[in-house]
Amino acid sequence: MSTPTTRPILSPSLLSADFGKLDQELADLEEAGLSWVHWDVMDGAFVPNITLGAPIVQKCRPKTHLFFDVHLMVDRPERYLDQFLEAGADLVCIHAEACTHLESALSRISHGGARAALALNPHTPLNCLDYILPQLDMVLIMSVNPGFGGQSFIPFSHRKIADLAQRIRGEGLSTLIQVDGGVSPENAGALVASGADVLVSGSAFFAHPPYSERHELFLRQARKEIRQSPEH
Repeated sequence: MSTPTTRPILSPSLLSADFGKLDQELADLEEAGLSWVHWDVMDGAFVPNITLGAPIVQKCRPKTHLFFDVHLMVDRPERYLDQFLEAGADLVCIHAEACTHLESALSRISHGGARAALALNPHTPLNCLDYILPQLDMVLIMSVNPGFGGQSFIPFSHRKIADLAQRIRGEGLSTLIQVDGGVSPENAGALVASGADVLVSGSAFFAHPPYSERHELFLRQARKEIRQSPEH
């Protein structure tokens, strides 16, 4: 499956969806015009909560054409890469803080046929991207501490996003920047203006049906900021 390139992309986090009717939630997202969906995988070790594993992703894969954006908030993610690749992940994102041999793990994702992404916790500096940024399809900037939905956005994330966007442009790369944590229509425009390409939203999206109208609101707010930005 090809990656949608129209900026910005909204990737609703299933952490806030109704797991009792996951099939229907995926169908409703696709019908509402969404192209991505964000899978939060937590192991109870890297983060306190436990959510879902590869078998659920695999069961849902045949039921939708949505781009599966899989975020592994787990210790030693290299142990699970093959499972999620076989389950049908289109993109696999691992945490810089959780993996010792990043280059090797990212290469395995790419060679397995998925997009390779790296997530950075709020305190993690951008210099951890030295040497590996060119092999990344996406960098995820965590704008809350991972592990729980419904947290407030950490303001210094704007500067981190802008610094990363400048670096990507300076190196002539096309790496996407994703933001996860406290994302809402109210700050979507500012995030895109800072350089974000993909916005992850959980409760701020799923708690406000119908999904088609909420999707349109996110995009309208984000694109309004794009039009007003001097770079555009």
